[in-house]
Amino acid sequence: MKVSIIGLDLAKNVFQAHGADASGNVAFDKRLRREHVLEFFAAEPPCLVAMEACGGAHYWAREIGELGHRVRLIAPAYVKPFVKRQKNDAADAEAICEAAQRPTLRFFAIKNEAAQASAVVFRARDLLVRQRTQIINARRGHLTEYERVVAQGPAHLGTRPDATATVDRRPAEARRDLDDGGANLAATAYYRRQRGGATGRPAGYSCRIQAGADARMQAADAGDCRTSAPTQAKHPASIAPKVH
Repeated sequence: MKVSIIGLDLAKNVFQAHGADASGNVAFDKRLRREHVLEFFAAEPPCLVAMEACGGAHYWAREIGELGHRVRLIAPAYVKPFVKRQKNDAADAEAICEAAQRPTLRFFAIKNEAAQASAVVFRARDLLVRQRTQIINARRGHLTEYERVVAQGPAHLGTRPDATATVDRRPAEARRDLDDGGANLAATAYYRRQRGGATGRPAGYSCRIQAGADARMQAADAGDCRTSAPTQAKHPASIAPKVH
């Protein structure tokens, strides 16, 4: 029986392959260890290989495509209607095979390594910015417990109480942790070092987005100049998201 389409269910260690001919008849249903996946597809004649667009899908699509197969990535939402009862790896592979044969189904484009590297940079930056915002909001909330109302923005976190403020009765531990913003914003400093490191930006990195980020960094640097000298030396300037 000539196999015309293979549905591949991706996993961490054990993959599931479901093969069918042009009429939809089942040709095989095999479990494959990770180290045997490429060996299996190298022995198969060129055909259509379908898989869900999940973690590692773009890597396997590139590797299997280099063996002469036509690879298609399907959104998991399009595969779910074809899953039968008793959901398992074999049922998922069969559902992928069934879904790939629909004439009106839409597929994902396969990303190259440069495109994936650019996406990793943006996701890592977004994570660091969100963590920085959480730290800033938490410190402002802690300071409010001691009647220290701090304005929005990272530039105001390092300011000291003015002469008209009440006596600072906070314990020494609280003063050290709440007034010193350098350690709490270490994630932002790490991002800035990586952004300016020797590795450079990957291919496809948006210069327009980077220019906007640089402008926001310069604005944050200008705001940090208003802080006291000890805090300014420790407090790293970075992209300043709007803090509520």
